[in-house]
Amino acid sequence: MLDVKVICIGKLKESYLKDGCGEYIKRLSRFCRLEIAELAESLLPDSPSQAQILSCISKEGKAILSKIPRGHLIVPLCIEGTPLSSEELSEFIEQGAAKGATGFSFIIGSSFGLSDEVKAAADLRLSMSKMTFPHQLARMMLLEQLYRAFQISSGGKYHK
Repeated sequence: MLDVKVICIGKLKESYLKDGCGEYIKRLSRFCRLEIAELAESLLPDSPSQAQILSCISKEGKAILSKIPRGHLIVPLCIEGTPLSSEELSEFIEQGAAKGATGFSFIIGSSFGLSDEVKAAADLRLSMSKMTFPHQLARMMLLEQLYRAFQISSGGKYHK
């Protein structure tokens, strides 16, 4: 069974997001060993300087990179990434597994984004959309798309 790790900056706050993520976590248990790693968000003042922001995302980046298991393909979610269809995401996962990846680490940064180090380590930079979503909602959307990808690969009826 494939390992999937979702590394997130910050915790889920809204109960509806916790419930939604919980549902997809339960569904994904049939297809993979899923781990959610919630890392602490760096605290910044209300109007941070660019230097403070860069320091923050650098610190978060080091924490993120330390949580990625050896052998995982690294997939940060970032606006400048490549948008994939559900079928293409399914194919990416299938091909990665076929090439010997032990798992996948999907990364959701803070509202300030991800460090250049995290982006440079990527096997695929993934864009969910050109639209901006709250990072907590992005987590639920990612889990749903992972479930959909595994359903596509297994010939399930979920994806239409």
